[in-house]
Amino acid sequence: MCGIVGFVNTAAAEADRSVLERMNAAIMHRGPDDDGFFIDGGAALAMRRLSIIDIAGGQQPIHNEDRTKWIVFNGEIYNFQEVRDDLEKRGHRFYTKSDTETVIHLYDEYGPECVDHLRGMFALAIWDTREKTLFLARDRVGKKPLLYSHQPNGSIIFGSEFRALLAHPDVSREVEPRAIDNYLSFLCVPAPMTAFRSIRKLRPGHWLRWKDGKVETRRYWLPDFSKKIKISEAEAIEETTRLLREATKIRLISEVPLGAFLSGGVDSSIVAALMAEVSDRSVKTFSIGFEEQDYSELKYARRVAEHIGAEYNEFVVRPNALEVLPVLVEHYGEPYADSSAIPTYYVAKETRKHVTVALNGDGGDESFAGYERYAAMKLAERYQRIPRPLRTSVIAKMAGLLPSSELKRSRIRDLKRFLNAAELPRTERYLRWVSAFDTSSKNDIYTREFAADVSGQNSAEILDDWFSKSNGSGILDAALLTDQMTYLPNDLLVKVDIATMANSLEARSPLLDHKVIEFAASLPADMKMSGLQTKSLLKKVAARLVPSEVVYRRKMGFGVPIGKWFRGEMKGFLNEVLLSESSLRRGIIKPDIIRRYVAEHTAGERDHSFQLWAFLMLELWFQRFID
Repeated sequence: MCGIVGFVNTAAAEADRSVLERMNAAIMHRGPDDDGFFIDGGAALAMRRLSIIDIAGGQQPIHNEDRTKWIVFNGEIYNFQEVRDDLEKRGHRFYTKSDTETVIHLYDEYGPECVDHLRGMFALAIWDTREKTLFLARDRVGKKPLLYSHQPNGSIIFGSEFRALLAHPDVSREVEPRAIDNYLSFLCVPAPMTAFRSIRKLRPGHWLRWKDGKVETRRYWLPDFSKKIKISEAEAIEETTRLLREATKIRLISEVPLGAFLSGGVDSSIVAALMAEVSDRSVKTFSIGFEEQDYSELKYARRVAEHIGAEYNEFVVRPNALEVLPVLVEHYGEPYADSSAIPTYYVAKETRKHVTVALNGDGGDESFAGYERYAAMKLAERYQRIPRPLRTSVIAKMAGLLPSSELKRSRIRDLKRFLNAAELPRTERYLRWVSAFDTSSKNDIYTREFAADVSGQNSAEILDDWFSKSNGSGILDAALLTDQMTYLPNDLLVKVDIATMANSLEARSPLLDHKVIEFAASLPADMKMSGLQTKSLLKKVAARLVPSEVVYRRKMGFGVPIGKWFRGEMKGFLNEVLLSESSLRRGIIKPDIIRRYVAEHTAGERDHSFQLWAFLMLELWFQRFID
């Protein structure tokens, strides 16, 4: 596990080592144990290493047998020993015991198709000194980040984080307005776009090849929801359990202390329970909660730990915005407004005091239908079959008469929001449920100048692209594919990677094993979600492993009480940042909108939690990276 940086400068006879060192120093937190450099004419590679496997002999960059190819690698390959054995039979000879060397030999053997043989998480760069080509690749689901900047003169610059690329003098900080527009929909910037016009993200499941100043990118993996298998529910439970047990077991390979995040939800509970089954020692678990009990799942996490005989460690968060927000803004490098980044950062920070590797439950919702919005999408399809006059004149009007609060979540409030969205086309409907600002909201909040800058763009098209690629699958599988290709890599996996790597902690995710994802995609949709019951199959798997009261309850998620914080301990900070002169003159959101949202929320008149958090993180990013 490490961070990687590098560049190929077409205009220079020899790469500037001082630039490479600055880039590498910017990601020291990703690998505090070691560093390494390689320069070949105008090509330069470097890395920071967090030692997990082959601590004594896995120093990078690593070369092939004839030293014509060199690699820097970030991640873990869980099947590397099996692949290495096969390569040795083919005549390859190794000089380390690391998974990194296995990858460079695979590239020697198969070229770009080497990625098809890898099982794990990775971002890698290979320089071929003979062919003068740079090969970049990213794992199937996007666990590990990889950014690049293809310069007008043909040069290419790459790295694991924005700060590394921005340390290169040729990388411009010019803002991409369309990225800001997408951010205000999704609370993050979707790949391949970034907030910087000159920087791109290599998409998950893609490789990139640079040669003679030209760049070619290609997708090498996509889950297929169209080929359904015939399987009974009992067989599906057994096979899901087997695959998850195997995926968990291979992620326990480590030469350093290892534990698990335990939220008390279904997914992390399954992982912790399977760890306890296959491990030869007591599992260390780490849980986080809040003083506000509405947002705490600690009692469920504690119950799971007791049930599986795990060592239980819990932390109660008392957030210090002035302390944590500048750290988050610095590490994310572009606007990012998923507020669960706060507890994720804190639990990673505390966990790192005890272990170097932590398993988690990421990915279960997106493969096995865990979000309530999936049920809402199915229900909306049925609702639209009701004659429109009955929907608008009777049902919607009756719902409007029901009392509900804008400040407190309730089923009545959920019903009203459902009915408002259910009338929309499916991508606009889905956008309404996953976004801070939908298309109509943006029309109201943007300044005239910024609206002109993003004229013609519609964030819903990003979702529509994936809904249309779902191979004729039903609405549930279409929504799952869309989330796997957008919400999962652009939001959740970015959050976990940044939070853990900022604390030099490696995170591993058994539920994101591509064999698990592919099997889930092959299952009939009604097996993953029975009627409107979310995650029905995975809950049956969980019920065999942990207490039923943990499994069969309403999903809470990893939320934080930002609405309450903005009226309490963070009120002064919110006012100081958003009502500052720089914020009000930013030229994106109308100043009157900012003032109104702050006033209504802090007075307790309306709940603008998500919108204000999006404004706040955007302004803090501008102040740190642009101003």
